Amino acid sequence: MGHAGMATAALRHLRAQGSLPVPSEAFRPVLRAVRADEPLPPPPEEFRRTLGHFASGVTVITAPGADGEPPAGFACQSFASLSLEPPLVVFMVGRTSTTWPRIARAGVFCVNVLSAQHGELCRDFAASGARVRDKFAGVSYEASPVTGSPRLTGVPAWVDCGIHTVHTGGDHLIVVGSVLALGTDEAAAEAGPLLFHRGAFGTLGTFEG
Repeated sequence: MGHAGMATAALRHLRAQGSLPVPSEAFRPVLRAVRADEPLPPPPEEFRRTLGHFASGVTVITAPGADGEPPAGFACQSFASLSLEPPLVVFMVGRTSTTWPRIARAGVFCVNVLSAQHGELCRDFAASGARVRDKFAGVSYEASPVTGSPRLTGVPAWVDCGIHTVHTGGDHLIVVGSVLALGTDEAAAEAGPLLFHRGAFGTLGTFEG
């Protein structure tokens, strides 16, 4: 399936699931009656605080622009490998993301794994709203070998993907990618990883106390 076919399949799936996010609309969970003996779910603040103790690496997910638009990209710490055979990866993105529809239209993406030297770059790509068009201003990158998605210069590792499937998961979408190409830069990896822990970006030295 070509890139256009991947994009069409992704959009068809999102529309069928009713999960294509509209930037102006907030996600509204389905309302239902709660039994008298049913325990309430933990509040979002407690959920976020507790799960924040799980440290993760940080990536920037990128995709090529279309119709004269600049490339799309956002900072993402909810990324993981999923399968060896076939090679699959997965990332999660909020339904209200304004960047995700552009990635879905492209049908492809590149995962750029960030190093400890990329703190400022990460903050720029974590910006949303009015700054979305400025994310690639002054950023050095080249086209990834298969999909043409931006491969950021100096990242320790990158994974070039086509969209495989998209699943719903509460207020997020679960995006599975087919790995088409990947590579590493061992010199860049020597800086160590950029981490996300307890609501903050940092390095191994930052969180060692």
